[in-house]
Amino acid sequence: MNDDTGPRKNAAKPRSNFKRLKASQAAKKGGETKAERAKRFAPKAKGPAPEIPYHVHGLHAVRAALGNPRRKVFKLMATPNALQRLDMQPHASIEVETVHPKALDELLGDDTVHQGIAALIKPLPEQPLEAPFPKFSIVLDQVTDPHNVGAILRSAAAFDADALITTTRHAARETATLAKAASGAFELVPILTVRNLADSLQMLKDAGTLAIGLDGEATTELPAALKAFRKSSDQPVALVMGSEGKGLRQKTMDTCTVVAKLPLTGDALASLNVSNAAVLAMYIAQRQDG
Repeated sequence: MNDDTGPRKNAAKPRSNFKRLKASQAAKKGGETKAERAKRFAPKAKGPAPEIPYHVHGLHAVRAALGNPRRKVFKLMATPNALQRLDMQPHASIEVETVHPKALDELLGDDTVHQGIAALIKPLPEQPLEAPFPKFSIVLDQVTDPHNVGAILRSAAAFDADALITTTRHAARETATLAKAASGAFELVPILTVRNLADSLQMLKDAGTLAIGLDGEATTELPAALKAFRKSSDQPVALVMGSEGKGLRQKTMDTCTVVAKLPLTGDALASLNVSNAAVLAMYIAQRQDG
């Protein structure tokens, strides 16, 4: 004889949407309109990623952050010697704390070469791509590795690039890792963010910019492409780099004025990551500009 007093293993589970159904029925009785119901059941849109403060360290990076009027610096932590070597007066609104080197070791990690100084900063606000457009820019198509983006920023600063253009999604965000790789270049090269890369490239082209996509399978080498397509030495140039592995997306390539490859062959070309390729591309573009 079966014992029906205990819980049955195969008993049906209550429907997860039961409460929502009851609420919907109650709302209908109360005169809720179809539009109001649609709004109530619509998925909530995700807001922008929160701007999380982070620490930069080292004299060069801290000086650059303090010298950038767009950068919000909350706090400066430094040894007496580092404060003296900093050789600049922080703004009165910035909290300054004198610390022992071991305190910075604990904060940043024992392996961090902090030179006795660190600053707590807020990520820079996003800047849109708008006129007047940059004369020389680096465009990143879904390059997400912060070490590569930081290295590209550093090189862009060295080659006097006017901007780094990236997308709002599928891109490296400003973090301590990226800032460390950039080594102060965050404060020197504006980062412009766009929602649709192809539309933005078309906008640059319509304004007279030569947009050159870099792809290892292209038939034209970059020096030849610059010589053939650049109308004058003062024509703006945008070098468009794709992510490692995937490279440029097809729509991005189709939107570029021309797609070119670096003047390397075989293993030399295959061994370059995107940051190395960007350095060589910037060098070639600037050399031909001169």
